[in-house]
Formats: sequence, structure tokens, C-alpha cells
Amino acid sequence: MTADADRALVERLLDGDPRALARTISRVENRSEGYRDVVSALYGHTGDASVVGVTGSPGAGKSTLVDELVGYYRDDGETVGVIAVDPSSPYTGGAVLGDRVRMGSAVGDEGVFVRSMSARGHLGGLSTATADAVKALDAAGFDRVVVETVGAGQNEVDVVRTADTVVVLVQPGSGDDVQMLKAGILEIGDVFVVNKADLDGAARTVADLREMLELRGGEGRTRVGHHGAVGVADERRDDENEDEDDEWSPPVLETVATTGDGVADLAGAVDDHRDHLRQTGRMRDRARSRAAAEIRTLLRQDTADLVEAELRRRGGVEAVAERVADRETDPYTVADDLLAPVQAALDRRQADDDA
Repeated sequence: MTADADRALVERLLDGDPRALARTISRVENRSEGYRDVVSALYGHTGDASVVGVTGSPGAGKSTLVDELVGYYRDDGETVGVIAVDPSSPYTGGAVLGDRVRMGSAVGDEGVFVRSMSARGHLGGLSTATADAVKALDAAGFDRVVVETVGAGQNEVDVVRTADTVVVLVQPGSGDDVQMLKAGILEIGDVFVVNKADLDGAARTVADLREMLELRGGEGRTRVGHHGAVGVADERRDDENEDEDDEWSPPVLETVATTGDGVADLAGAVDDHRDHLRQTGRMRDRARSRAAAEIRTLLRQDTADLVEAELRRRGGVEAVAERVADRETDPYTVADDLLAPVQAALDRRQADDDA
């Protein structure tokens, strides 16, 4: 697309044109030529949406719960964008679960935009393009953006880089889920939800979660306030010393997504966490951390692309590897040689800055 066409696309997206939004996300996902200019143009129009990440193991009921949460927000008059990050097809790289036809609340509702995206092999279930897709939804004026990801244990930390609040779903009586939490995903959750709470084992799973949170350092016990569930530890610190109330105690909620039970409490807990981030200044801290992670990711990708281009110029990695296999050189020398032009350019820039 030409620069004029890109500007027109951005203007249409900012005006709320859903076709322009869909086209922008497609360009972002495919990394089409010029997509960076489009995202850059949108960047100044972002920062208003509440971004919620929903993750958990397969079968925990994420899609059903997200559907109910979307319906709750719509009943409250808010617009919602949903990015559903699905397992990649090993053959096409596409999203296996397609367009999420199970999300009934989105059908025929112009206030809801649902898009499935492929994980593209990322272990955390969140493609690099997802962060840019969230920016597009934010710039388009959606009040809420929900990112639902495939559960992949501790690698799910990628969600944190996109979401303000991370909701972790666990199903009752699942030892595998508890082990997943112990493996590291416990550290990224801001709100924990035991879904299918009408099944046997729910109370035990809730107790296990709260015990793990206590061992981690947070109380994990919850009460229901005017915005839903909040941590008892936060309530106690409010009474003792408001200045010390910098930590968030993740609540453990129970929901039954198929009936909508507990969804209002979940929405309240998400709002409570967002309020906490704003009041303590953590919102800006998270935004800065996301920006730093994004910069590093882009730098790694761009550097890798430059090196791949240089490898192709030299006959491809197979030709270079052949020389290593023949003991004509070694991997370290090859790497130093390939990166030498980049280092030289950086040295020249430093010399110019020092001059």
C-alpha cells in the first residue's frame, strides 16, 4: 500500500470503521509491507482501553467465560474487542479454532469485535503480532480489550506484556492445573478463577490456590466488596497504614460460566485491580515494562533478519555450516564475522556522538 493509502486506512480505523480495523489486524498479523508505519500512526491514540488477559489450561472454560464477560460489559454499555490466540496449525500456521463461533454474544453486535489469531509457534500462546492488534483495537476506541490465550504453563508470561490484568482460570479437581500453577504461571496472575465451580472438587481447588498464594506472600483470601472480590491482606493494610498498601493480593473467585454465576464478581475484581494499578502508579510501571519488552523483541527480530540476509548473501546457512563441519572455521568465528558490520556501524555512531 502507498503512504496515502496507509493514512486513509488509519483515519478510517480511528473513525471506527470495522473493515479498516480488520484489514489493519490482518496486515499486522501477516507483517505486510508498511504495517509498522500504520502501527506507529496508531500509537498516539492508544492507552485508554482496559486490557484483560485470560489464560488457563485447555478445558478450563476460557471461551465460555470470555463470552459471558463480553456480555456483561455490553450490558453495561461498553464496547469490547476480543483477540483469541489459538494453537497454530502445524501445516498452515493458521488459527485452529477459527473465528470462535462459540462466542454467541458477538453475533450481530456492532459493539463487539472478535478476531482469532495464530500463536505462530510461540510457546506462550501469544504471537508477537497480538500486542499490535491490541493497539489497533485500543486506537479504534474499544473500552475493553480481552486477550484469550491457549494455556502453556509458565511460558504464558507473554500475556503480561499485553494485558493490564491477567486472569488465570483453573478447573476443579485438576492436579495438572495445580502443577501448572506451581511451575510458574502463579506468578503472573492478578485474578484467579476456579471455573465450573458447581462441580465436585471446586472447594478443594480454591483452598489449594489460596494456600499457594499465601506461601507466595499474598493472603489469597478474598472478600466481596462493592466492586467484587478483593484481598483480605489489602483490607488489613488499609486499616494499618495506607502508604504501605502497594501490593496486590490476587483474589480467588468461583464462577460457573455456563450460567453466568460469578461473572459480575470477576468484572469487579478486574476493575479493582485496574484501580489499584492507577492509585499506586503501577499502571505506568507495567506500561514501561511492556514497552521495554517490545523494544527488545523488535530488536532481536530485526537483528535476526539482518543476519539472515547476510547469510543468504554468503550462500545460505548450509554453506557456512558446511565449512564449520569441515573444521575450516568454528561457530563463534562465523557469528563474530557476520555481526562485524553491525558492530562497525554502531562503533561509527558512537564515535559521531562523542565527536
